Amino acid sequence: MKKSTYAYAIVILFLSISFPAKNFAQSDTLRTVENKAFRSGEELYFDIDYGFFTVGEAELLVFPGDSVFNRKTYHVLSKAKSKPFFDAFFKVRDRYESFIDSAGIFPWRFIQHVREGSYRKDYGAFLNQLSGVAVSNKAETPIKPYTHDIISAFYYVRTLDFSGFREGERIHLNNFFADKTYPLDVVYHGKERVDVEAGEFDCIIVEPLVAAGGLFKNEGRILIWLTNDDAKMPVKVSSKVLIGSITAELTKYKGVYGALTSKVD
Repeated sequence: MKKSTYAYAIVILFLSISFPAKNFAQSDTLRTVENKAFRSGEELYFDIDYGFFTVGEAELLVFPGDSVFNRKTYHVLSKAKSKPFFDAFFKVRDRYESFIDSAGIFPWRFIQHVREGSYRKDYGAFLNQLSGVAVSNKAETPIKPYTHDIISAFYYVRTLDFSGFREGERIHLNNFFADKTYPLDVVYHGKERVDVEAGEFDCIIVEPLVAAGGLFKNEGRILIWLTNDDAKMPVKVSSKVLIGSITAELTKYKGVYGALTSKVD
């Protein structure tokens, strides 16, 4: 086991022992968010295209997670990898994980394993939403109530009702990454019909204004197309990179909880 991974495991164990749920009366007053979008068992699969080439594939998976302070969680796993042919040029094996409170849709734990070419990064943090402190193996960082990691922020946005939004309207969130917190605004950009391998869907378009901690190394805008229904299933993501853009398109899905009324027959 790597030293950093071992240290992080000790931090989590220490928190579990030192801060039992019964010591936090406010744990019963944490927010509850109506979630018609997703549940455990959801599986989403994407092809990642760069120009005319399919260079990789990605997965978004939701599992039952461990309880934290007697609160149930969703374990959301995001994986991206390059295709075998492109491994010789730039091998990618990225893995992001978030343990999201199933009632309040906020994170308790965030894990990041990045393998991109010669670049390596392993990071994890426990976001104690009761005491307002995020603890990693490197630092303790004060956080505001319901501060997100980038994964939990995305799933929280899926629970929102955009039916009354005007184009350009935005919501304000906080994002924790690498022992710092950043503002994270999400801008609504209207509606569009999108045709991908998984089907044709009427979508809404949102743009996360990510200061840091994103799932892509971007030089410009990141646009996300979500189905215009209760599920708000991601259908397409377009992100600027150093040269050109990368697009991820949904190829197949299963276990989607929300009604996919936006799918075009």
